[in-house]
Amino acid sequence: MLAPAASWGETFPSRPIKFLVPFAAGSATDAVARLVGDYVASKLKQAVVVENKAGASGILAAQNVALSAPDGYTILITTNTTHGANQSLLKQVPYDALNDFTPVTRIGISPLILLVNPSLPVKSVAELVAYGKANPGKLTFGAGSSSSRICGELLKMRMGFEATHVPYRSIPQAVTDLMGGQIAFTFSDPLGAVPQIEAGKVRGLAVSGTSRIKLAPDLPTMVEAGVPDYNIIAYFAAFAPAKMPAPIANALAKALSGAVRDKAIIEKFDAVGIEPSPSTPEELHAQVAAEIIKWAAIVKSAGIEPQ
Repeated sequence: MLAPAASWGETFPSRPIKFLVPFAAGSATDAVARLVGDYVASKLKQAVVVENKAGASGILAAQNVALSAPDGYTILITTNTTHGANQSLLKQVPYDALNDFTPVTRIGISPLILLVNPSLPVKSVAELVAYGKANPGKLTFGAGSSSSRICGELLKMRMGFEATHVPYRSIPQAVTDLMGGQIAFTFSDPLGAVPQIEAGKVRGLAVSGTSRIKLAPDLPTMVEAGVPDYNIIAYFAAFAPAKMPAPIANALAKALSGAVRDKAIIEKFDAVGIEPSPSTPEELHAQVAAEIIKWAAIVKSAGIEPQ
């Protein structure tokens, strides 16, 4: 039998909280969870344990949280992969992104960066497109998340060239194979991309959003690089199981929103290319609904067959 919401709010939290991340360690989502987790732990006076449960485009972690007790001890730190793109890219998604979760708060936003292997004879988006058109069947692009996949598919659709999609469990794995020459290009979060660009292990061509980023100011936006009507931004957000009592949801929202407004956290976000972007639960719910519609339109127009 569930305890009354008032007593839950008064006693929460009485044990460690688990942040479940649907991507591997080293991903931007993992970094977000660990940065805000430390702050939340200090404010709620309980440990926050980050657990990575990568695979199946985030479904494993999302379903785990959806089926968990709404007691505030299992929180999903995720992106629009699980709450936006999956709903159109996959034939079956074993959770309802709108009804199986309690939205807590949006945490931040970030574009992705188009990366190519340095051995590929291209130094711009235009040259990549020209190479793809001149060498049909030779290009492959890796995607470690649904957002990364959509970035690649949208580029192909907008510019009219072909590249074979290669799925990965996470973005860091795709970047590793890109450096090894197993794939020609990928889209990565700035955290995984910029250090490798600076080390000369990959070449950055453009960012997926509408503005350049502080970490790589020389990289043009896709629109600046000649790709029309291109704007894909990943968001990071916290979700709990559905029907979580309001006192617990409020306690979590207050702690997480406080983290995103903390000067030290903001500086750390800047260092990994993430823009803090807190929201109310209602705003996050509305964004998920809008993202599902947005991705559905892109998937349909790109002719992508759900898998």
